Amino acid sequence: MRSTLAVAILAVFLRGGLAGAASPRWDTAAPVPVPRTEVAAALFGKEIAVVGGFVASGRNSSRADAYSPARNRWRRLPNLPVSVDHAMAVGRGADLYVLGGYGARSALASAFVLRGNRWVSLPPLPAPRAAAGAAIVRDKVYVVGGVEAPGRLARDGFALDLKNRRWSLIAGPRPREHLGAAALGGLVYAVAGRTAGLDTNLDIVEAYEPAANRWRAIQRVPGTRGGTAAAAVAGRIVSAGGEEAGGTIRTVFAYTPATRRWTQLPSLPRPRHGLGLAGYRGRAYALAGGPQPGLTVSNSNQVLRVARP
Repeated sequence: MRSTLAVAILAVFLRGGLAGAASPRWDTAAPVPVPRTEVAAALFGKEIAVVGGFVASGRNSSRADAYSPARNRWRRLPNLPVSVDHAMAVGRGADLYVLGGYGARSALASAFVLRGNRWVSLPPLPAPRAAAGAAIVRDKVYVVGGVEAPGRLARDGFALDLKNRRWSLIAGPRPREHLGAAALGGLVYAVAGRTAGLDTNLDIVEAYEPAANRWRAIQRVPGTRGGTAAAAVAGRIVSAGGEEAGGTIRTVFAYTPATRRWTQLPSLPRPRHGLGLAGYRGRAYALAGGPQPGLTVSNSNQVLRVARP
């Protein structure tokens, strides 16, 4: 009797384990310390930073926090020298770069790098830029898309050479803001975005080839999305979240360069826009963001294991 029961329990356990392995899902991790939206997020070292953004009062913030996936803990970073929302962030080794964004009234051209426990000013961007995307390929930081002035979409992109700390102009993707950007395989990907309000969302995806200084069209992401985020995870480009006239977007997709196809991943349990997205050791981390269109905030930190292609 006991042996029969034990076998039955073991069978149930194995079935559950196998089902869990075959069916990835978003799990909940330690929440972002201060709820906010329109943040910038990036992996640097073994941590993920969340910087700036709007807080519940509607003010933008200079706050910066770092999350350790290994410890499932947050620590406070030094405040940014300026309060920003819609900024861009990238990491290279232990260095964290924060670029542009909106200040109190308009887009900024500021650029900073966190080294140790201190923010260091870098040469400013050639022009103000906010609601853009950023990525690093080799020794250059790329800023693509976004807004350069009220009502004016950027047509050029920027590249910062980290060796000589000089900015240069590069070809820009199709003009749009609130897009996602990520680097993979030596290319910079610009994913979706919008041209103005929530009814102008796009599904276009382009890849930038630095050596040729040109963009080429990539298979469109399934479904238009603006206020979205993108990250390189497990050899794929993951696109998550956004907002549209009908509400926030919960669908998540992954692009595999080898097959040139998008596949659907499990949807966000809590759809959000203005979120940060970062990849670390085969997992995607979706951080903060607004659960409803407009100025809403959250402290969500959700994580998904992404299978390699």
